[in-house]
Amino acid sequence: MYKIFFRLVFKRLDPEQAHHLAFRWIRLAARVPVLRTFLAAALAPRYKELRTEALGLRMHGPFGLAAGFDKNAVGIDGMAMLGFDHVEIGTVTGEPQPGNPKQRLFRLVKDRALINRMGFNNDGSLRVAARLASRTPVFKPVVGVNIGKTKVVPEEEAVADYVKSAERLAPYADYLVVNVSSPNTPGLRNLQATEALRPLLSAVREAADRTVSARRVPLLVKIAPDLADEDVDAVADLAVELGLDGIIATNTTIAREGLGLKSDPSLVKETGGLSGAPLKERSLEVLRRLYARVGDRITLVGVGGIENAEDAWQRILAGATLVQGYSAFIYEGPFWGRAIHKGLAARLATSPYATLADAVGADVRKTA
Repeated sequence: MYKIFFRLVFKRLDPEQAHHLAFRWIRLAARVPVLRTFLAAALAPRYKELRTEALGLRMHGPFGLAAGFDKNAVGIDGMAMLGFDHVEIGTVTGEPQPGNPKQRLFRLVKDRALINRMGFNNDGSLRVAARLASRTPVFKPVVGVNIGKTKVVPEEEAVADYVKSAERLAPYADYLVVNVSSPNTPGLRNLQATEALRPLLSAVREAADRTVSARRVPLLVKIAPDLADEDVDAVADLAVELGLDGIIATNTTIAREGLGLKSDPSLVKETGGLSGAPLKERSLEVLRRLYARVGDRITLVGVGGIENAEDAWQRILAGATLVQGYSAFIYEGPFWGRAIHKGLAARLATSPYATLADAVGADVRKTA
């Protein structure tokens, strides 16, 4: 049913307009008590065997919504209603910004992919923090907060910009993510180099600890799939050295060659980050490499090209304790979360592993 609706309605709309329309419907549904209860029962069934502990947090399952869908923390309950076990909001910047000029979001339907050059359009950390502070949750998913650099802030002042966001948002975050891997903010990816990343992560860690003394706010870093293998290793080693809680692998890619893209070349050549199915192979490669390097010392989150339960299962076997999705939601619709959970439970039941935690990294350990 959804695929027919997508073809007849959403596909005819500008992708960003379609996003805002669908998100508005989701938020409205989550405000109606009887309706949201019915939808949660239908779309977000619980499987005891999928219960997950990660980052010191308990979740109903390992499947979450990646950053980018709910940039301003306006629809957390709605996304939980649709079956996401954790919701990562953002990317939020120190100051509000409109993002890049439109059109800035493109569907590659034949490739089940998206290209975006949104440019961190968001309300800024002060307003988002106020929104989180005033939130009265109906559902209680784990809420991650993804922070990035304000575009107008020079690279040499990036640390202070991130620290400002961390201080404002850490009190309301179940975990924090430092995003240094979006291709749509000039100079941002330069911060992935370990000489720049070390002081940045250390400063954000100190800011979170200084602001929230009653608990430790887990800190993760999100990396790009375009990093060379030796740079992936360097980030992994740095994460262990600094006592980081996790790595999210991976963000969108600027690559186009070698991905077998079938969409109109005029779309493929659009600048921005490519996400969705074509990212699947490289994202999985990066995840395997990270797990081989860090093992169980830090939590890995697999994201990029996850379309179905089999993709999610492969990420878990490759070392991911948590998995996230976004792009496939556009193509699969509201029953996507239900299908992922049902499929994961079925795969676990027929596997040699007693628990989901036992399966994490199993394929990598076999080849070690």
